[in-house]
Amino acid sequence: MNEKKNVSQLFVIIAVVYVTCLLLSNLVAGKMWAVSGIITLPAAVVLFPITYIFGDIFTEVYGFKKARMIIWLGFICSFFAVAVYLITIALPHPSFWEGQSSYETVLGTTPRVAAASFIGYLFGEFSNSMLLSRLKVRMNGKKLWVRTILSTLVGEGFDSVIFIMISFWGTMDNSVVLSMIVYQYLFKVCYEIIFTPVTYGVVGWLKNKEGIDIYDHNIRYNLIGA
Repeated sequence: MNEKKNVSQLFVIIAVVYVTCLLLSNLVAGKMWAVSGIITLPAAVVLFPITYIFGDIFTEVYGFKKARMIIWLGFICSFFAVAVYLITIALPHPSFWEGQSSYETVLGTTPRVAAASFIGYLFGEFSNSMLLSRLKVRMNGKKLWVRTILSTLVGEGFDSVIFIMISFWGTMDNSVVLSMIVYQYLFKVCYEIIFTPVTYGVVGWLKNKEGIDIYDHNIRYNLIGA
């Protein structure tokens, strides 16, 4: 099937859902989730792995170039959202308003955590998409479940290690930081595996509706364009 030059309504809808999931993940990341009172995870793990599922869908159906566009769109929207949060926090508030500290707690972020989030996102999403794209060609489009899991192992690995190391290394005991990386990584990978049947269903439905199934033969994995 040939690559379509223009994006379809379905592509736009999925892109909007993807960016929404990404923005919500960043928004709820400050809430901590105590799992069985032993393991602590950011609440974003409930939603953020879905962005990788969408990344798999974009790459599998539309190819790396379209997936690259969506990854950068997500990055730009996230950056814009953080900028808006920080600007609104800095605005002078009336003396009768008592919600400033709560507002800062929920929407505020430090440059270190923001940088960790952006860098982890780019490394994770692009490595996931590029590996899935290459594996599709190498495996002739077969065994989607193997390709999505392998790409997730790499992508989520980059994201988990980069985000937690940059955000927390040196601020707490090293063993705690390492345990956070391991637990978060395992949760995200298991999430992807459990949702594999959903990925199969959506991919199959989209390929049928769009009449498209891109194989990235002889492309350059340029992160910027062309």
